[in-house]
Amino acid sequence: MSDFETIRLERRAPLGVITIDRPEKHNAISLQVLDELNRAFDLLAREDDIRVISFWGAGGRAFAAGSDLNEVADRDLKKGMEPIVQGLAAKLEASPKVTIAAIDGICMGGGLEVALGCDLRVCSPSSRFGTPEGKLGIIPGGGATARLPRLIGKGWALEMLLMGEPITAERALQIGLVTRVVESSALTGEVTKMANHLAGFAPFVPHFMKVMVQQGLEGSSASALAMEKFAQSALLQTQDKQEGIDAFLTKRAPKFKGQ
Repeated sequence: MSDFETIRLERRAPLGVITIDRPEKHNAISLQVLDELNRAFDLLAREDDIRVISFWGAGGRAFAAGSDLNEVADRDLKKGMEPIVQGLAAKLEASPKVTIAAIDGICMGGGLEVALGCDLRVCSPSSRFGTPEGKLGIIPGGGATARLPRLIGKGWALEMLLMGEPITAERALQIGLVTRVVESSALTGEVTKMANHLAGFAPFVPHFMKVMVQQGLEGSSASALAMEKFAQSALLQTQDKQEGIDAFLTKRAPKFKGQ
């Protein structure tokens, strides 16, 4: 869209594609980038035919190399307390849409924190991940200290945060930071295939699953299990549930309506 300067937005229903387009800066996350990412996501989130939203980095060398250090250098205490990347990542987690980070190359600092806000992360074999903020005399401020341990466990989170050294795609897959590694040339096809697969579910299903997982992590196992049963009971009342069972029993493709 013409009103975006640092990103590109494309619609390939059921997939929406948002690409950070600053290859000359290794797609560094500036405040303008964050503003445009938020606005682009809000646009796609309102469109019923878009079921999955994916995030990319232009140029084939980086998803996002981190926050724009020229801006970080001028950031004072007041600005530092603003939930800048945290706000975007929280929005992605709370959205009914499924979000996928498609990572091809460097994914560091603020770029990794954007990816951590996504539901799924897919990368190419050449991708590298890291939290180098400690080398700059600061700590991550976009959610890495909270999301990494919940995703990959305390041990590996502390390894990444304290050491600040990049890890490979192979290691990222091993520890659960990403769930799929595919060649760069196959990344678009893989994400498209995932989006088409997810679009085959009843619209309520991915949303409920996201809520159950996110909220379940914040409470006890008992409360999470109770919430799960309430959520399942609610879905048992939907027309889509009956359509899904009828379609399975009659060996035909379901036609879900979100009802």
